[in-house]
Amino acid sequence: MADIKLFKINNGVEELPATWVSLERELQTLIEQNMPTFFGVTFLKTEYVTSNGGRIDSLGIDENNCPVIFEYKRASNENVINQGLFYLDWLLDHKADFELLVMKTLGKEFSDKLDWSMPRLICIAGDFTKYDEYAVKQINRNIDLIRYKKFGDELLLFDLINSNVATPIKDTITEKVVKQSTDKTFDEQLESTSDNLKELYYSIRNYILALGDDVTENKLKLYSAFKKIKNIACIEVRVKSIMLYLRLNPNDFNLENGFTRDVSKIGHWGTGDLEVTIKNVQDFEKAKEYINKAYEIN
Repeated sequence: MADIKLFKINNGVEELPATWVSLERELQTLIEQNMPTFFGVTFLKTEYVTSNGGRIDSLGIDENNCPVIFEYKRASNENVINQGLFYLDWLLDHKADFELLVMKTLGKEFSDKLDWSMPRLICIAGDFTKYDEYAVKQINRNIDLIRYKKFGDELLLFDLINSNVATPIKDTITEKVVKQSTDKTFDEQLESTSDNLKELYYSIRNYILALGDDVTENKLKLYSAFKKIKNIACIEVRVKSIMLYLRLNPNDFNLENGFTRDVSKIGHWGTGDLEVTIKNVQDFEKAKEYINKAYEIN
């Protein structure tokens, strides 16, 4: 695996030696206490005991309301991916148990919004092999391989080694909720819009994905999310426009009426506090500046 070097450049150049945590539990506790900051995930439960006697390291819900399992590699010979897949399959067979945990921990508002179409497995280790990366690519599951390193006592690095996006799992419960509401699914929105807007959407999609190999697309029920470790952009398709929601602070920009808007306190699907309305190619060209910034700083 390629290595990452970190240097101090004040008063000369000094390389900071990379280390691993002395106890994996130390890393697990740090992540559980800071999941929203590190990964955009709301923490639920540590060391969750399953009905088959297993023990899931950490459970959470990501910013797209999808269940997330965290597994930490505790030894060089431990197959954390297979272990995580075992728990992911268990979770899909025991949705009611997870939904009850969410309701008790976070409340009914969160359990009602759960989306089972894109459950995730996040594997965290000091390193992975090329065989780990290859194995993940052969599996139709949403799996992130994240390498960590410590530099001294104050610096912690997370490096996204691989992010595999699977075909969305059909979630009949979520589909039923959507059908009972007036909201169209993302696919229905895309299908019902004009050919020009469809073409524009795919141009935006391709542009975002081309920003880097670390960007992946998660197509949810009501919107499409583009993420690195956390979401950087979400897209909704309307009848006459495409709504782009970016993980940017609206206060950092001069907002333009009818084009950009602060939605940090306005409800909308997906994540992102800066709304960009795109109606034509010219709007898309202007939006590229904001899209690039969202990619660079997240």
